[in-house]
Amino acid sequence: KAGMTHIVRDVDKPGSKLHKKEVVEPVTILEAPPMVVVGFVGYVETPRGLRALTSVWAGHLSEECKRRFYKNWHNSKQKAFTKYQKRWQEAGKDGTPMAAEVERAKKYCQVIRAICHTQVGKIKIGQKKAHLKEIQVNGGTTEKKVDFVMGLFEQEVKVDSVFSQDEMIDSIGVSKGRGFEGVVTRWGVTRLVRKSHRGLRKVACIGSWHPARVQFQVPRSGQNGYGHRTEINKKIYRIGKSIKDDPNNAVTENDLTEKAITPMGGFSHYGEVTDEFVMLKGTTPGIRKRLVTLRKSLLPQVSRKAVEKISLKFIDTSSKFGHGRFQTSEEKAKFFGGAVTKKAKTEAKAEEKAEA
Repeated sequence: KAGMTHIVRDVDKPGSKLHKKEVVEPVTILEAPPMVVVGFVGYVETPRGLRALTSVWAGHLSEECKRRFYKNWHNSKQKAFTKYQKRWQEAGKDGTPMAAEVERAKKYCQVIRAICHTQVGKIKIGQKKAHLKEIQVNGGTTEKKVDFVMGLFEQEVKVDSVFSQDEMIDSIGVSKGRGFEGVVTRWGVTRLVRKSHRGLRKVACIGSWHPARVQFQVPRSGQNGYGHRTEINKKIYRIGKSIKDDPNNAVTENDLTEKAITPMGGFSHYGEVTDEFVMLKGTTPGIRKRLVTLRKSLLPQVSRKAVEKISLKFIDTSSKFGHGRFQTSEEKAKFFGGAVTKKAKTEAKAEEKAEA
């Protein structure tokens, strides 16, 4: 999660009072560099639920992926997967690597999940350890699923190959932690009267004499926030390309100012978005720099809101630190003037230095 901004668009909702009118809406920007597939896990269905039968890993794992298997990478011998790679190389000379495990998976498994990791080094948040996740592969027979995942080994999977514009998705994350909070903040109970004895931000009665215990339904003080949350039905307004592929990835048909999605001065407490990004309507759980998992919707999306086509008129890139007046630094320089003359002066100085 990089941060939030706002957009302007025309509403396409025949019969509504807002039809063909402009609305301003808040959006969240999530930076999403491609993920890498490094293995798969095969599960068999048992009466007690799924049981992992076998897992196959790719022949080469990047350093950021291996870091996930260590508490202290720099003090360790960094031996993870070295023997596995040797086996892979030896098997690769005379046949298909890990053939026995792959065959077992094809023969017995019902559920196949790809093991993918993020490329956390592409996002400048000072983290080097990749996040690992199993992602289920659906459709076709088990053999086809296994072959499909094996074909993706060590390949990058981009966000636009999974999600598309105007799609409704679910966002999963960990909410902002607020530490130890009292009942008024944590549960929204009413404060007591001003003259009440021994404090007023309390629950007056925490239960009857019998049962002689405090029931779990009674609001108590404790840890607030930092909980796992799934929010459903977030609409994708745009899937942006990386700066490398499209340096002006915040341009719309109506607003032709050449600008990237990063606001002036960067997203606060985050920095610049240089990789692919997903723009979701509204908010997502968690603070900036925190991981957000995006998931396909589990419900058939047929409402008017879900099927509406979105065309953005304007994406705001003014500074998110203070009252942003300008969309780009060029616009600011134009307004205040002096930037051109300053540039000329610095160039002249540079020339003088070069001559000297």
